[in-house]
Amino acid sequence: MKTQNEKYRRLCSVIGERGAVAVAFSGGVDSSLLCAAAFDALGDKALAITVASPMLPASEAADAERIARLIGIEHVLLRCPDIEADVASNPVDRCYHCKKHEFGAIIDYAKTRAINTVLDGSNADDEGDYRPGLQAVTELGVISPLRDVGLTKTEIRALSKECSLPVWDKPAFACLASRIPYGETIDTKKLAEIEKAEAILTATGFRQVRVRRHSIRGGALARIEVAPEERNKLFDTVLLDTLSTRIKEAGFLYVAFELSGYATGSMNAALKSIKPKEIGENL
Repeated sequence: MKTQNEKYRRLCSVIGERGAVAVAFSGGVDSSLLCAAAFDALGDKALAITVASPMLPASEAADAERIARLIGIEHVLLRCPDIEADVASNPVDRCYHCKKHEFGAIIDYAKTRAINTVLDGSNADDEGDYRPGLQAVTELGVISPLRDVGLTKTEIRALSKECSLPVWDKPAFACLASRIPYGETIDTKKLAEIEKAEAILTATGFRQVRVRRHSIRGGALARIEVAPEERNKLFDTVLLDTLSTRIKEAGFLYVAFELSGYATGSMNAALKSIKPKEIGENL
């Protein structure tokens, strides 16, 4: 069995064989290590590209710029202010359509730099849950070297720590659209409300947060998820009053707390009640 360091050397070798690459860079743990490996392998022939869409909080875009500077890799921020209709309608295969658009933009830009290989940060643990975006990545010919060399999330975090990447223990993040139930239209106003509410929680000291937005008659309900081990922080009436007031000011009518805490892909629980034929042919 290969050790994580052996896998990293193999990762650099695989990337180096490509000659020149563009990394789809979110600023998260996986894509940060991928950028570091690409820069180790190819130097100035490696490029990091971040798509700045309404689904990406400004804080995440800023993180991507900061980490790219730390690594030394050239970084390009592609600003895409619009939400495409097939994404805004928020079907159950929304992620498929979103990845098609975002990676299509990255591929098109990379070609202007004479780069024909685009890499993404999918890892060996990404086969679980409901991930229609992986199909889009495959269809576009994007390479997933972390997954190909068998690096797991735990190994990626350990290697990132060894490489002195400050994001090594960064909590998992998913685009803001994942906070809105399937079938409910996505727009910039809703995304901005979610971004503000989550910023309030992180500024209060919570590390792993989600604010799920549920439309109700007369407004919207914010369903707060924090890491299970952080739930006890909320058992403070002064804090609860403060959070309630500030999150309502961000645009919500009601604020509720998910008792079980944060869970990856919790919005996907509703898929269990959807018949396979309703999910679509793209999954």
